[in-house]
Amino acid sequence: MSDDPARREPELLTITEAAELLRAPVATLRYWRHLGTGPRSFRLGRRVLYRSDDLHSWIETRHGEAVPGPGNRP
Repeated sequence: MSDDPARREPELLTITEAAELLRAPVATLRYWRHLGTGPRSFRLGRRVLYRSDDLHSWIETRHGEAVPGPGNRP
């Protein structure tokens, strides 16, 4: 088995682990999943799983969409 990062499978995270990574309650991830607005996830049997690559991509996308607040107006 190779240690090449390009050939490595993405790490799978449970909804609890994903919530910890995002620093959000598990209920929020469940709600986002219901709305279809959260990070990509899938069911494997009865478990909802997230690929770490998908979580990081979702975070980067949201970071690019940051809404200017009162302190950082253009």
